[in-house]
Amino acid sequence: MSLTKKILIALILGVIVGIGFTFAPSEVFSPVDTYVLTPVGQIFLNLIMMIVVPIVFVSIVLGTAGLGDPTKLGKIGFQTISFYLVTTAIALVIGLGVAYVLEPGTAGTFDTENAEFEAESTPPVMETLINIIPDNPFGALASGDMLQIIAFALFIGIAIAFLGEKTAGIHRLFEQANEILIWLVNIIMKTAPYGAFALIASAIGDAGLDAIGSMAMYMVAVILGLIIHATVTYSLAIWVLGKANPLTFYKGFFPAMSVGFSTSSSSATLPISMRAAQENLGVKKSISSFVQPLGATINMDGTAIMQAVATVFISQVYAIPLEFTDILMVVLTATLASIGTAGVPSVGLIMLAMVLQQIGLPVEGIALIVGVDRILDMLRTSLNITGDATAAYVISESDKRKEAKQK
Repeated sequence: MSLTKKILIALILGVIVGIGFTFAPSEVFSPVDTYVLTPVGQIFLNLIMMIVVPIVFVSIVLGTAGLGDPTKLGKIGFQTISFYLVTTAIALVIGLGVAYVLEPGTAGTFDTENAEFEAESTPPVMETLINIIPDNPFGALASGDMLQIIAFALFIGIAIAFLGEKTAGIHRLFEQANEILIWLVNIIMKTAPYGAFALIASAIGDAGLDAIGSMAMYMVAVILGLIIHATVTYSLAIWVLGKANPLTFYKGFFPAMSVGFSTSSSSATLPISMRAAQENLGVKKSISSFVQPLGATINMDGTAIMQAVATVFISQVYAIPLEFTDILMVVLTATLASIGTAGVPSVGLIMLAMVLQQIGLPVEGIALIVGVDRILDMLRTSLNITGDATAAYVISESDKRKEAKQK
């Protein structure tokens, strides 16, 4: 049986078992979750996280050195960030549209008096931009600061490209390190079905039926927005810009999407998503190595859809109508915040707090959605990494066509 089939079966079984646990008393679910599901899921997460920093660093160094010409790197960087900003803005518009059609905030009565949420402060955008350049690259590698790791790896890669034969030995060493990391990814992927099952069963069982039932319309709105963005925005980009069949793309990228769904972390899924893009979709390694790690840090289309739906939901619950200028501000703030808050833990809720504060909605409303956010986070992570892979595929295919013309 192929790995894709095993993961799919594990996902389905995980959902069934998780739903079963919502009917079981806590005395049954709690020990199973504590001693079986959580340890198995955490071991799988730790295995992936163990190689995230090495594989991002090595891949970007090799990718940059492989591009050779720094001007080409600049063009790819511009194309990547442009693609991410445009798709994020489209995702926000889709989220707002779905929320206004379904009106999730008027579907039931919500306890707003006891809703409490303490928003964490976000670093200023200028501070984030300055901190992209690490003052201690080894500190960045140790703490897993992705933007700083990417910046340091770019400098090393450019140096190797410029020095050419002088650094042939270190270039070969990076290539050998890459082979080791790819081998490790293949070994870790064999444990993916077990990790996926445990993580999903734990998440659904922990959420409980009460939380899911009261927030059903909100969840439907977010899920519908995610589906529309994947089937329309990404599919059109793959078909029109990538000149490919979207179904073939999704089939090749499914293993990464399923791992993203179970881990709820774009960074944790990065080794698998890069492997799927390069081996299954034929994305050039030099482009995949730059575009996908950057996307895992700053591209959050799934999160953008959640923010749009949540903003309208909270405005409806508190009966505070949004003006057209408020809606424009939501799109602008959330699009820019996707880069400005890169690398901050719990980034989705922090970005949502920023948006709510900007348009004068009560931040306490976030407390209403926290109960089901873990399940929705699984789905939007799958969409986030699919957006990264779509960008890498489109840019890679464009580069291949340019090279074919030059020949």
